[in-house]
Amino acid sequence: MAGHSQFKNIMHRKGKADAARSKLFSKLAREITVSAKLGMPDPAMNPRLRAAVLAARAENMPKDNIERAIKKAQGGDSENYEEIRYEGYAPGGVAVIVEALTDNRNRTASDVRSIFTKAGGSLAETGAVSFMFDRVGVIEFDARVGDADAVLEAAIEAGADDVSSSDDGHEIITSQESLHEVAKALEASFGDARKAALTWRPQNTVAVDDEAGEKILRLIDNLDGHDDVQNVYGNFELSDALMAKISGED
Repeated sequence: MAGHSQFKNIMHRKGKADAARSKLFSKLAREITVSAKLGMPDPAMNPRLRAAVLAARAENMPKDNIERAIKKAQGGDSENYEEIRYEGYAPGGVAVIVEALTDNRNRTASDVRSIFTKAGGSLAETGAVSFMFDRVGVIEFDARVGDADAVLEAAIEAGADDVSSSDDGHEIITSQESLHEVAKALEASFGDARKAALTWRPQNTVAVDDEAGEKILRLIDNLDGHDDVQNVYGNFELSDALMAKISGED
């Protein structure tokens, strides 16, 4: 497994092991509140909010926490968060995209720049690396919902662009415009998705040696650990040896 899927799986495993649960829930709640504030407070009518709730459920966030985050947006007393995208380079020439929700643009920019610099990377101007990625929708289902052929057929019928199935589950790729409609159609057949969200998908990946790979993973961990950072994406590919080492540390 390589590229974006490999990167996300690594971060998911490491997140499970390393991230403080309270910090993770805080980030999930922030996205729920912002999503509910920007649109309707009903997940069925607000695609972004539905994606945020699905992400929270996937991390076993209590239902009360989810409902409280939605109500916070309706109360009018929630903080005003600004959505900012940062782009930069990690060791090995790897492109990195960072999505943040912040109530203090200057603080977050300074912190993100510092994290890049300390890791041997550099922050770049907006647009410097995002052209190497596609903005797409991704829908994920557990493997048990159906076999690869059944999911592929349903995905094609729903208007998806690509499907990848493995023992880990089914990943369906859509255009960002059709994400909500494709997700609704597939959920009618297979039940709730475990994920349905917009993501940055690298057009190509950069193979890095183990030394650079470890530096990149430390950079990603530090970025992911920042309170204001919601998502981190990269276009790197790790060696099988480093993958095996990481798996052994889980």
